[in-house]
Amino acid sequence: MLQLRPGCECCDRDLPADSPDAMICSFECTFCRDCAEHKLHGRCPNCAGELVRRPIRPVATLARHPASHARIHKPAGCA
Repeated sequence: MLQLRPGCECCDRDLPADSPDAMICSFECTFCRDCAEHKLHGRCPNCAGELVRRPIRPVATLARHPASHARIHKPAGCA
């Protein structure tokens, strides 16, 4: 199950569980669409994997399986 991390690793922008602007790699590294497209050019700086739109978990399922609260912010790796 995806962790649904709450923020962009580059700019620390909030990315709630229902955000259509959240992008992830296969390791669940999480970035906002702006950073993913303009700074990272569609590649994860951690693993070089493709960044794709993160699926949105249905509200009813979020009650049983909530989004993560763990923030990861590594602006130096996103230059």
